[in-house]
Amino acid sequence: MITIGQLAKYVGVSTKTIRVYHDKGLLPEPDRAACGYRRYGANDAIDLIKIRTLAEAGVPLARIRTLRSASDAEFQQVLGEIDDGLTARIRGLQATQGRLRQLAAGRLAPLPAEVGAHLERLARWGFTPRWVDLQRDLWILVFATHPDRAFVLFHDQAETTADPELRQLYLDYDHAYDLDADDSRIDDLARRIGGATRERYGHDVLPALDTGSQIPSLIQGTVNTSSPAWQRLDTLIRAHLGA
Repeated sequence: MITIGQLAKYVGVSTKTIRVYHDKGLLPEPDRAACGYRRYGANDAIDLIKIRTLAEAGVPLARIRTLRSASDAEFQQVLGEIDDGLTARIRGLQATQGRLRQLAAGRLAPLPAEVGAHLERLARWGFTPRWVDLQRDLWILVFATHPDRAFVLFHDQAETTADPELRQLYLDYDHAYDLDADDSRIDDLARRIGGATRERYGHDVLPALDTGSQIPSLIQGTVNTSSPAWQRLDTLIRAHLGA
């Protein structure tokens, strides 16, 4: 039998942590010896190792407490789910680490060649340098943070701007930058963009990043802040699309 201090040292936690586990019902308190001190055995050490391992894996203490009464099959199933979650977190951290190292080396994810060619076409088609720069910033962010979805979204936009009629809508959006926010041409442009969007996609969900991404709102927020006309245009388009 060992003392609480010896148990803490053996398992690699503090005595305070062990007392917290006692208070929360995760680790039953052992009987006290004649000297008045708690005495722990091998089973206590095994239970504490299980608790520490689950806690380090991010399992809430309340969930760990319920697992004490789980059957072996249920416990193994939960361990499998925790392992899958850790694997996903590790992959995410590795991807983040890769981007961090690229940033440290001054190599912020370069744009694919076809995106660069598309940006050059935008300039030739009459889009302003402001619009081309905005598109470049957008695609740098998208390809850096969502490489799995970036090409799908890029090809959709490239196809749209390749259509002369749809490209004119983008051009009109670009050149609306300096209009007064109450200019009636903004209302007409929003109506035309909303109609063209519905004609292209019907009632399907529009191509987008995953729902948890902050990139679209970040870009649109920057766009809206730079021009009151663009801000009102965005609001009207969303109204036409029921967004």
